[in-house]
Amino acid sequence: DPASGQLFVFINRRRTQLKVLYFEQGGYCLWSKRLEAGRFYVDGQGGDRRMLSWTELKLIIEGIDLSSLRRFKRFEKGRNHSLGRPEKV
Repeated sequence: DPASGQLFVFINRRRTQLKVLYFEQGGYCLWSKRLEAGRFYVDGQGGDRRMLSWTELKLIIEGIDLSSLRRFKRFEKGRNHSLGRPEKV
């Protein structure tokens, strides 16, 4: 659903241009970034669809390769982390 508030990110095959499409109250907004040198580092093959977090999108825009990152365990909303305490019913 385009009006869901999600950002839709498109990267060309050469990985030199990135476009972000989203819907606001007044209509669609399109942001574009074209690199003069280098490429955007994105995992996967052309045409792949996947969900990105806001942090991952910022890292791609800044030119950081996501495959070289080390991810540490963090709290995630919606997961049960009782830490030994009894659950409330």
